[in-house]
Amino acid sequence: MISPTKLSGSDLVECARANAKQGIKIAAYQCGYGDDITNFTEQLKSACQIMNLTVTELNQLITDQDIILQQGTGEIFAPETESEL
Repeated sequence: MISPTKLSGSDLVECARANAKQGIKIAAYQCGYGDDITNFTEQLKSACQIMNLTVTELNQLITDQDIILQQGTGEIFAPETESEL
């Protein structure tokens, strides 16, 4: 969902993380910055610094958990029945 206003702070970081796989142009657009990639990257770097995140590239926001969920390679361990542990 495209933000109607320019996001900032942790909202910006989360939106950028969610759209990082699509690239910087899509992430900037989705976060409310349209084609203003320069302002988007400046605001994102600032927000990351405030959150004590060291990020030099957008794809660094993609977590291992995101990769596992996308690939579907995680195994689910669960009992076969409700009464079995």
